Amino acid sequence: MTASAQHPDRARWPLGLDGIGFGGDYNPEQWPQDVREEDVRLMQEAGVTIVSLAIFSWARIEPREGELDWTWLDETMDRLHAAGIRVSLATATASPPPWLTTKHPEILPVRADGAVLSPGSRQHYRIASPVWRRYAVAMARRVAERYADHPALAVWHVDNEIGCHVPHDYSEDAATAFRAWLVARYGTVEALNHAWGTAFWSQQYGSFDEVLPPRTAATLVNPTHRLDFARYSSDELLSYCTDLRDVLNEVTPTVPCTTNFMVQRVTGNMDYARWADEQDVVSNDHYVFADDPAPQVELAFSADLTRSVAGGRPWMLMEHSTSAVNWQGRNRTRPSDESLRHSVQHLAHGADAIMFFQWRQSAAGAEKYHSAMLPHAGTDTDVWRTTVRLGRLLEAVGEVRGATQRPRAAVLFDWPSAWATQLGSHPTDALDPRQLAVALHRALARRAVEADVVRATADLSGYDVVLVPALYLLSDEGAAAVAAAAERGASVLVTFFSGIVDENDHVRLGGYPGAFRDLLGVRTEEFWALQADERVRLDDGTEAELWSEKVHALDGTEVVRTFAGGPLDGVPAVTRRSVGAGAAWYLATWPSDADGLQRVVDALVEESGVPRVVADLPEGVEVTRRVADDGRTWLFVLNHTDAPVRVAASGRALVDPRDVDGTLDVAAGAVEVVRETH
Repeated sequence: MTASAQHPDRARWPLGLDGIGFGGDYNPEQWPQDVREEDVRLMQEAGVTIVSLAIFSWARIEPREGELDWTWLDETMDRLHAAGIRVSLATATASPPPWLTTKHPEILPVRADGAVLSPGSRQHYRIASPVWRRYAVAMARRVAERYADHPALAVWHVDNEIGCHVPHDYSEDAATAFRAWLVARYGTVEALNHAWGTAFWSQQYGSFDEVLPPRTAATLVNPTHRLDFARYSSDELLSYCTDLRDVLNEVTPTVPCTTNFMVQRVTGNMDYARWADEQDVVSNDHYVFADDPAPQVELAFSADLTRSVAGGRPWMLMEHSTSAVNWQGRNRTRPSDESLRHSVQHLAHGADAIMFFQWRQSAAGAEKYHSAMLPHAGTDTDVWRTTVRLGRLLEAVGEVRGATQRPRAAVLFDWPSAWATQLGSHPTDALDPRQLAVALHRALARRAVEADVVRATADLSGYDVVLVPALYLLSDEGAAAVAAAAERGASVLVTFFSGIVDENDHVRLGGYPGAFRDLLGVRTEEFWALQADERVRLDDGTEAELWSEKVHALDGTEVVRTFAGGPLDGVPAVTRRSVGAGAAWYLATWPSDADGLQRVVDALVEESGVPRVVADLPEGVEVTRRVADDGRTWLFVLNHTDAPVRVAASGRALVDPRDVDGTLDVAAGAVEVVRETH
């Protein structure tokens, strides 16, 4: 049962947070008193409205077991309240104190190869350890009881980035919990043996007691075993989150709870579509990568994915960076316009709080070179001036808070399917379904088409275009939902390596693409994965990479493009089949340039009539529209280019205040938000 179901009167947004939230992680315990006092003064100058507090503070609050020192935190809470700044107060459990791991080394996590991870960093706890759970829950209760009635408290921050560093623990505690999870899932060991296909390599189990986590083995480990362990690990981490949340709910039944997800470039190890149902407010941490030449593309996808798992409700950007980070091999300092634009980009995709790690750049520790709102060099810096500028901008556009997006296109993405795709022993290890999803999402954005990013089992009835990138693992229910979308009138595009296996990772026999064979009207007899430097051509000149396959078009299926030359000469590469009131397209390869993929997506956009935010969108410009319940709308325009652009718009510009009558000019690298007139 979700937190909101348990407490229907629980808030779904931080208490007292009006306008767009603005702030970051605040770590006053790292600084002397005079700096703490300066912090609050500068926060007010910048327009900060909310900070995350006490995330890594357990050792400071409880330096020795049973000895509690709340003085500094009491003072900080009072000081922030006096300044009108709201607090996202953490459970202080994200890093066990040294006395705890010294007394209970059995809480330390274990890697697949049996190595025990040492303390000295963070998240050095064994998620299934009853000892750890007992201490963590007790700590959360202490914090909740101490600050339950504090007027600065706006939202509870449960732990921090749960599972991002230790997503899988292979200890004996994990083995016990995994077996219990398997019993709940399968009921009998016979059902488990069938699901795991243990007839292969003599792996049949006689009882659940024989099952271990998928530790390092002589060769390849059973893929369904590994997939279920990934599912278990996500669920076990979620149960830890909800254990802490339930204590907070008990003590403060009307204060909302959140924990910060990690929806960003990598697929991730938590099924956040399941996690989101257990959050009062969905929060995300997002960082761009220095080696990405167009980071705004992945950012837009991650923001839409976060908004989608939040059910379309406004969400919190709990962390991102003002400039360079410390944890990438080659870090990159970001120009101030780009930094501000990326912050507003999250707002454009539904975030109603824009926060950073962290407020003041640390002088010591592992993240001392991670940028912050207030850098080492102080206030006479571009970073600080951009912090202040962003605060003013968010205040100016605060009227958009609560407005949502209403996309009519969907890109399907599913964490367990992505995990299964990347287990190895497949036609290629180079296939990353998330990268395909990002590219398809970008193709829609280039045509000013907004998109949700949803599971196959989501309600697809409101979408005119549905894109299905490498959805390898799919239930019958998910396949039926996609087929029903086409029947109702949507244009559906399914790519290669979709619908291949069921939820147990068993191949759907009879020819690929298994679950989608009838919908698409095609049958593939064999995959022809391509080598890293290998390319194929289609009959319209499009060059493709990564994948090809021997496809047969069945009766009633139109062959739109064929492979040209090579062993697959004349074989269908792109097909289309009319289905009910809609259509089902199949893409059997991957265009190696954006324009080749764009031509395929454009065909679906045109035939579906999916609405566009604006017409004639200039290349490199991004637009979204947020809509209020009362019908008011705001157009966001983000110019990711180094030249000025012009976009059709009418209304009142809020960033650079002025009336707009038909056309909006946006400077190079700039952003604008227009309250539209209709």
